[in-house]
Amino acid sequence: MSDETGTPDTPAGSPGGADRSAQSGGPRPEPLRFFGTTWVKHDSGYAARRAGVAVGSLAAAVGACLVLRFAYEGIRIAETGSFVTVLIIAMFAICSALAFRNTWEGFDKRHDPQRQASLRGLLAIGFVGSLLAYFFRSLTEAPGEKLHREEYDEARKEYERRASRRTGNPSKKKRRR
Repeated sequence: MSDETGTPDTPAGSPGGADRSAQSGGPRPEPLRFFGTTWVKHDSGYAARRAGVAVGSLAAAVGACLVLRFAYEGIRIAETGSFVTVLIIAMFAICSALAFRNTWEGFDKRHDPQRQASLRGLLAIGFVGSLLAYFFRSLTEAPGEKLHREEYDEARKEYERRASRRTGNPSKKKRRR
């Protein structure tokens, strides 16, 4: 993973370095967080992992809401006024909605790393929205599975097309007369 943007250094289907020589030819699937490469064949506890991710992300969202509730109580006790209270509630609500949308769209297409870096603060404030997006997506598939499957299938098709194009040594081919 790139430290700066949080995006993988190698795209799906990339050869991948030293492990590549141990495997047969072809692209390798990109591992997903919490799932590794179990999303390819839905094996090795894929369903249990999906259930765990759903429960974990929902529990984290509930815990985050409790923390926000304590923050709200602190603001109320401080008697900062209704204007400040409304501003803070609106900020968390708007940032959570934007973070939900951004995270949800990230499951279907790769984001621009520079745009993601510029949204980092907003996404940090709206972390509840990101957790909820992760929860809802994990009810149907591993979050990001659709995007990775499309990229992996495309890489496999490209590899098979390239591999089947030429077989054998063309200089030893018999010529027709």
